[in-house]
Amino acid sequence: MKTNLNHARSGFPEKAGLKMNSRSKTSPNCMGICKQCLLFSAIWSVMLLWVSCGAGGPKEAYTQMAPDSLILWYNQPAADAHWTDALPIGNGHIGAMIFAGVDTDHIQFNESTLWNGRPRDYAHHGACKYLPAIRSLIFAGRQKEAEALGEAHFMGINDHDPEKYQQLRKDWLQKVRKDTAAAAPGLDDSHWKTMHLPLINGWETGGLQGVDGALWFRVDFEVPADMAGQDLYVDLGRIRDQDYCYVNGHYVGRDEGISTKRHYLLKKEWLHAGKNVLAIQVINFFDKGGFTGVKNDRPIFVLYPAGKTPASGIAISRDWKYWIQDSRPPFFPQYEARYQPFGDIYLQDLTGGGYSDYKRSLNIRTATAAVSYKKNDIRFTRHYWASAADPVMVMRIEADRHKAVHFKARFSTLHGDHQLFKIDHETIGLKVQVKDGVLHGYSALRIKTEGAAAQLKVTDSTIEVIDADAATLYTVAATNFVNYNDASGHPDSLCLGYLRQIEAIGHGNYGALYKRHEAAYHQLFDTFDLRLGTTSRRDLPTDERIRQFTVSSDLGLITLYTQYARYLMISATPPGGRAANLQGIWNNLLTPPWGSKYTTNINLEMNYWPAEVLNLSSCTGPLFKLIQDLSEAGAVTAREQYGAPGWVLHHNTDIWAATAPIDAAKHGIWVGGSAWLSHHVWEHFLFTEDTAFLRDTGYKLMKKAAEFYQHFLIPDPKTGYLISVPSNSPEHGGLVAGPAMDHQLIRDLFSNCIKAAEILGVDTAFRKDLADKYKQIAPNQKGKYGQLQEWMEDKDDTADTHRHVSHLWGVYPGNDISWDKDSAMMRAARQSLIYRGDGGTGWSLAWKVNLWARFKQGNHALKLLEELLRPAEGAAGRERGGVYHNMMDAHPPFQIDGNFGGAAGVAEMLVQSQNGYIDLLPALPDSLAVGWVRGIRARGGFTLNIWWKDHRLDKVQIRGIKSGPCVLHYGKLAKKLHVAAGTLYTLNGDLEEMNGIQ
Repeated sequence: MKTNLNHARSGFPEKAGLKMNSRSKTSPNCMGICKQCLLFSAIWSVMLLWVSCGAGGPKEAYTQMAPDSLILWYNQPAADAHWTDALPIGNGHIGAMIFAGVDTDHIQFNESTLWNGRPRDYAHHGACKYLPAIRSLIFAGRQKEAEALGEAHFMGINDHDPEKYQQLRKDWLQKVRKDTAAAAPGLDDSHWKTMHLPLINGWETGGLQGVDGALWFRVDFEVPADMAGQDLYVDLGRIRDQDYCYVNGHYVGRDEGISTKRHYLLKKEWLHAGKNVLAIQVINFFDKGGFTGVKNDRPIFVLYPAGKTPASGIAISRDWKYWIQDSRPPFFPQYEARYQPFGDIYLQDLTGGGYSDYKRSLNIRTATAAVSYKKNDIRFTRHYWASAADPVMVMRIEADRHKAVHFKARFSTLHGDHQLFKIDHETIGLKVQVKDGVLHGYSALRIKTEGAAAQLKVTDSTIEVIDADAATLYTVAATNFVNYNDASGHPDSLCLGYLRQIEAIGHGNYGALYKRHEAAYHQLFDTFDLRLGTTSRRDLPTDERIRQFTVSSDLGLITLYTQYARYLMISATPPGGRAANLQGIWNNLLTPPWGSKYTTNINLEMNYWPAEVLNLSSCTGPLFKLIQDLSEAGAVTAREQYGAPGWVLHHNTDIWAATAPIDAAKHGIWVGGSAWLSHHVWEHFLFTEDTAFLRDTGYKLMKKAAEFYQHFLIPDPKTGYLISVPSNSPEHGGLVAGPAMDHQLIRDLFSNCIKAAEILGVDTAFRKDLADKYKQIAPNQKGKYGQLQEWMEDKDDTADTHRHVSHLWGVYPGNDISWDKDSAMMRAARQSLIYRGDGGTGWSLAWKVNLWARFKQGNHALKLLEELLRPAEGAAGRERGGVYHNMMDAHPPFQIDGNFGGAAGVAEMLVQSQNGYIDLLPALPDSLAVGWVRGIRARGGFTLNIWWKDHRLDKVQIRGIKSGPCVLHYGKLAKKLHVAAGTLYTLNGDLEEMNGIQ
């Protein structure tokens, strides 16, 4: 049977009300939900079910399972103010967010190498001479002094000299403080713009992207007669960074600090009944600026008499006038660089009139976003995709009537230093220069039209399409980044080369380009499939589906969520791309949260948790390239800051391969990054059995990391154990000696190095030394509350619900603690997790899902997965851990790690293989009574297909990369097979081999 699967896999879910474009013959991807589409979708679902159940195998138990529809869809465009409503596309080079507006469409895009900063030395040269003193202070119990010494002499080097900055800052602040005319009550501020306050993520989200400096805010407020003659308080919440308050021209006071709630006394002699004016000069030196609210229900923007409470006060308007006084403060010293947005493409529809029958979607089986609507009784459709095969983003606009496509396209960007220009008769260009950095970017937008009457009008800033039947837009982008030591590239030459490459593929034919994209994408995506349960609400728009989600009503959403994570991984970090940062490849802010860089004490690593097990092993290549860079830069940090060989990585890095401690000594001096990343190197070998990778790449990285810890570990004066000092349990408890997580990481690294050296037949003496030191490392300890101790001292607080669960690393993703090795310690680890609670940010919830799966408590794991899938919009408009409308993870704000960690948790419920055997359905929740998974991976180089029904294993198929033993466990059953490489073996629910391949 030959079926048009391209057609069957695309489009919208049932009842979307769309029609197939019967005229167009060039688009291989149907937009619609016509009868033909429904027929093809049904055929595709049946074919998948037939294959997944096994040709000729029992199918009746699976016929009621949730239908396969891997589509996010919505009945309205994404609003520009809600970036996380837009839909992501990407190819590891370009990432874009599709808003799919009608009168004006907005495509915000990134290029993966556009960061601020520059190649430089991050390490603090000579800092190692302070290491003994820091250690002595910690051993003496003088933690604060140790942190102060570390802060002064052990942190990495800033991009701008802090001492010079202080004088520049002082001079600049004196200048802007001299001009207080904006505080005058009679000032005419009618020409000032208005901003609605507060903005939790700063005035950047209110239209002031990239603005630092001095701004004035003003608001009128009424003092009622019964409050006249009284001192009044005004509460304004948090303000970043400093502020100076005036009322009716009188200076009230000042405050500073990003966490301080502003609380000002307005004296009665400054006030009068009726209209008054409050003026605030806000000073923001870098990062987020302005009024950022509070994180609780405390009333703000409220006026009340002394002796009363804010709840009894009167509200002040939240719509304030503002004026930018000076937006050029001196550059703030920063430890690391920030990932930057590149630009925006706006498509203005020139047809006029209202619209109806609107739908937008993202089909993650085809990596294609789409929108369809009617306007003037004409059906318009658009497709958007970032080619998985070529360095281009493609958009196509069609109508079901000739000469109906009329629009104007233009570039825009947040970068103040930019240039718009015409390249040729069908192409416009955009150049950007980042602020405070050496990188510049070049982008080109080319439009090809169809139809005999079609016209193009090109200026330096726009392309206008007139009377076309269809139009295809090609966007390319590049920067001068070459590598972490080199920014000498030529992005203009690269982009023009990309355009020639596209022209060479079928003369730029849309269909030819799409087929290349489709083939490359399916080569990755189709390695895995999943079906859970019998319930699905795919009839609901995705935003509503998330709001209504429960495990009992919509297990199909968990399937979609898991596959969406794989889509995001392929889109953000495919083979040949760059490692996924905190936001993958998507960022719309010049000052993104945490710089949208790489946080290496959990977040970068979590990004790659599902890669191996969910059959995207090749997507780890960009991570290993980053690790290679870090090993080179980290060797300098190891030598200069620790006097040690090997390489070290602290808790953050960026595109320039920063490895030194940053931010603050109490959490920045953490030495576990190189060990944790080395764990990913070893895991890749375990899943792939790729000895060439181990020999040529993996072992070298692991060995150099181990050499650092060989030198770094020292005896604990109290116990004699080898311990890690100075360090911290990530972001928790300050600078200490011997956090449990460090010891788990180092044991894992030493053990894996020993195994790797044995496999390769090398380094006998090195192996012996690691084995000796392994035995001396401080062990995991059980504390007085029955918990796994987070530190050497038994000081855990049972009421502590900190988001990090670092001391449980040895349970997951490590294997330092397991039921097989030490059930008592496993119970202690579980008790620690119980004390930590079920709350958390997005990524924290995701980690806990995996931990509960390792504890083999599937119901608890599923409970937290349900929390991870709750709407990010909480009470009173405040965000919480969960997912946004586009299913991206909410820390909040958006971080992509939770998506990846949550998907890994689903896999961990179905298969575990960390103990030398494959454990089938080890943490299957009661609610997942029926399902199947195809292409899930296990350590040892095995790929499995698994079916279960009535909450019991029904059948399993297994194929190995190499010949050798394979041990399967299911509950109390165990089966040892000797598999031949490439041969498929089928076993029933009792682990008995079945005749033939089914």
